[in-house]
Amino acid sequence: MKVDYHLHLEEGPYSLSWLDRTNQALNHFSPLEEKPHTRGWLKKSMERLAARLERGAYDASWLDLYLLEAKRKGLKEVGIVDHLYRFKESRAYFEKNLDLSDSDVGTKQQVWLNQVMTESMGDFVRSIHEAKPRWAQQGVTLRLGLEADYFSGSEAELKGLIEKYEWDFVIGSVHYMYGWGFDNPDTQNRFHHYNLVDLYKDFFAEVEKAIRSNIFQFVAHLDNLKVFNYRPDEAFLVPHYERIAKALVETDTATEINAGLYYRYPVKEMCPSPAFLDILINAGVCFTTSSDSHFPDDIGSFIEQNTQTLLEKGVKEIATFKEGRRVMRGIGEGVCTTR
Repeated sequence: MKVDYHLHLEEGPYSLSWLDRTNQALNHFSPLEEKPHTRGWLKKSMERLAARLERGAYDASWLDLYLLEAKRKGLKEVGIVDHLYRFKESRAYFEKNLDLSDSDVGTKQQVWLNQVMTESMGDFVRSIHEAKPRWAQQGVTLRLGLEADYFSGSEAELKGLIEKYEWDFVIGSVHYMYGWGFDNPDTQNRFHHYNLVDLYKDFFAEVEKAIRSNIFQFVAHLDNLKVFNYRPDEAFLVPHYERIAKALVETDTATEINAGLYYRYPVKEMCPSPAFLDILINAGVCFTTSSDSHFPDDIGSFIEQNTQTLLEKGVKEIATFKEGRRVMRGIGEGVCTTR
């Protein structure tokens, strides 16, 4: 059974490169007849991009391109999420926890937050609920999720935001250290300010706190700090891997094999790393699979490969989610256990 339980709809910043990538996605589904880079091609491209922008992030026709690709790739269940930082309702939460000072990093993050925080949580929830029956008619189960950035000490505020709506699942993730968004290409030079062994120690301590908060159905991309290939010898990280595995088992929290860093970032490696994956599997951690797609043509990317990896390592069940509960399904199909 193939599932993709972590993928996103439209997201800024709304740059010219975003327009180009959106046009590539649209062309994947409906190729233009005009030859590329001609005036006619450019005119047609601009017309459909204008329509894409006008219809908004949660337009049904955009969402259903994900359905079309899910069917092409044989996915049986799909969990669509949006980042918490997309929602205007979360501004106070992020303003409290991010570096938004007049420093170089702070200034860049102020600009970025204003560029991406453009949507309403209610609009997103409605769009997924309205799509669920359409998807079911086409044989694909659609689930509603949220990817929520975790900051230690702000658990109460985060719970208040999550509790505004009923989710099939909530993903916990760590994208920030000391208020710095470490996966932002514009701020990656910040890695040079830290001792990497100490930085990873603090990062995994934050990930463990996210797990032990018991807020999330699963915690995502456990070692995404490696995004730009800044990392110490992995031997230094094994004790952290083991503590994370222990925390996941003790809290009965799932995780994922996430392909996003593999095909979209310089590190070109799955999350978790092969060594980390073995430690997690040997500890008995529950897994789901995800593409971390941000465009419809990327949904399902490397899901088949990662599902096969789990099978080859002796994992026989995959985690799916419904109404805040985890449902373990046999990778060969069939419901096995519910939590």
